[in-house]
Amino acid sequence: MVKMSVPRVLLVCLGNICRSPMAQGLFEHHARRLGCQAVIDSAGLADFHVGKRPDARAIEAAKARSIDIAHLTARQVMDHDFYRFDQIFAMDMANLSDLRARQPQDSMATVALVMGLVDPLGGPAAVPDPYFGDRSGFETVIEMLDQAASAWAAQVTLAHKGG
Repeated sequence: MVKMSVPRVLLVCLGNICRSPMAQGLFEHHARRLGCQAVIDSAGLADFHVGKRPDARAIEAAKARSIDIAHLTARQVMDHDFYRFDQIFAMDMANLSDLRARQPQDSMATVALVMGLVDPLGGPAAVPDPYFGDRSGFETVIEMLDQAASAWAAQVTLAHKGG
């Protein structure tokens, strides 16, 4: 059997304080749950929250699922990310378009919508940005991202087992 390398995943939204840190926490949680080693990180396309902790509502939504994201710090997507990560998942079409426009031609990273993990043939394509809404938006988003993270971890685990 061929030994697969450790998957390297980057989760991207606009500011890296809501959707992508919640996704990072969930992807790490599901990887651990299934015993999958992975490098998982998150970043934002814009620089206006660099160095800040996740939004308090995102921390609270994750904590309700026993996931701690309070230690994460926002950072911006860098050119080297396209070489460091195998998979880069965008939260919405605007993020996906921006990532594809920035991706160097010689990068081997796959850039796709995170919700494509749940239903590659349809379903919700975008994870809505909950930043300007109330707490219920964060609950909706974390539920969507939990489904994507669970599907990703199952796919990675199956691939590593040679299935």
